[in-house]
Amino acid sequence: MSAVREALDALRLVDHHCHGVVTAELDRPGFESLITEGEAWPGVSPFDSPAGVAIRRHCAPLLDLPRHAPAEEYLARRAELGGTEVTRRFLTAAGTDVLCVDTGYAPHPLTPPAELAAAAGGTAYEVVRLEGVAESVAAAGVEPEAYAEAFRSAAEEAVRRPGVVAVKSVAAYRTGFDLDPARPAEALVTGAARHWLARGGRLDDPVLMRHLLWTAVDLGLPLQLHTGFGDSDLRLHRADPALLTDWLRLTAGTIPVLLLHCWPYQRQAAYLAAVFEQVYLDVGLTLHYVGPGRARAVLAEALEITPFRKLLYSSDAYGVAEFYHLGALAFRRGLAELLQERVDADELAPADALRIAEWAGRDNARRVYRLAGGAG
Repeated sequence: MSAVREALDALRLVDHHCHGVVTAELDRPGFESLITEGEAWPGVSPFDSPAGVAIRRHCAPLLDLPRHAPAEEYLARRAELGGTEVTRRFLTAAGTDVLCVDTGYAPHPLTPPAELAAAAGGTAYEVVRLEGVAESVAAAGVEPEAYAEAFRSAAEEAVRRPGVVAVKSVAAYRTGFDLDPARPAEALVTGAARHWLARGGRLDDPVLMRHLLWTAVDLGLPLQLHTGFGDSDLRLHRADPALLTDWLRLTAGTIPVLLLHCWPYQRQAAYLAAVFEQVYLDVGLTLHYVGPGRARAVLAEALEITPFRKLLYSSDAYGVAEFYHLGALAFRRGLAELLQERVDADELAPADALRIAEWAGRDNARRVYRLAGGAG
């Protein structure tokens, strides 16, 4: 085993974007629905996918099963152990010291950040999803003329909660990034709010999304943005982070902007990180879906031009604890293989490879989110 692999295997990670684990015990349909971004297809199992195969290969041994255990045996053993023990095993195996948990997406009851931290043997912080704040303001009742200030006040209150370190937007899902980059005028916001409040539903108005993004700038905390890969609610071509170029130019010198996931746009995200001081990226979510065998290829494209202080680790695990383990495993193996290849080719000094591994796995996130030990 290479020195880089040994260092990454021993490194306690900072998972800068993840979610909770479903608290209910899962039957087969319930589990399968959580290991795919797609819908259930009659006669087709999500176990017959790169993610499903990776679960049977890399997660089965942590449940005391042989590698490649059949799905039926895997799920039976999972049910026998129970959700609490399964979560403890996989979060412990992930080797994560810090989790930054997006609490704004909960179609199922999920473990709160404190329980995730206890299972991992680490510390958890909260990431506030701003669309949820806006929709809570609308649900509470507000006049269109008062919406802008009410949203701002609610967002400020939300980020004052103990343990909040960042905010997040899912504009990629709701409107896409092909928005007018300018801060919208107050009258424009009021008019858009009037239409949205009258019809109800999710926040998906382009003007109000622009207002949300600029409010995030005013809040002063790091802003996480979903980009690229997601479920069928997404229009992938509108989730290309390159569409944010003009907005990033206008917001230069303000807050850190963290591009999440990125696939298949990891090269576009790398470009943005290379030319805008405030831009960072990860390839979370992607890694547990491509599996450890392909993680190196995705990371290689992300790191073609990304400054080494700009790449972060995230699992984007949601629903099942397996994804915490798979995300960490794929990141450690993929990055170790990539860095060792450069060392072997004498393109990178061994000491530099170890520094890059520590930066990506831990220290970059500590610095951006101003966590303990963040001067690394």
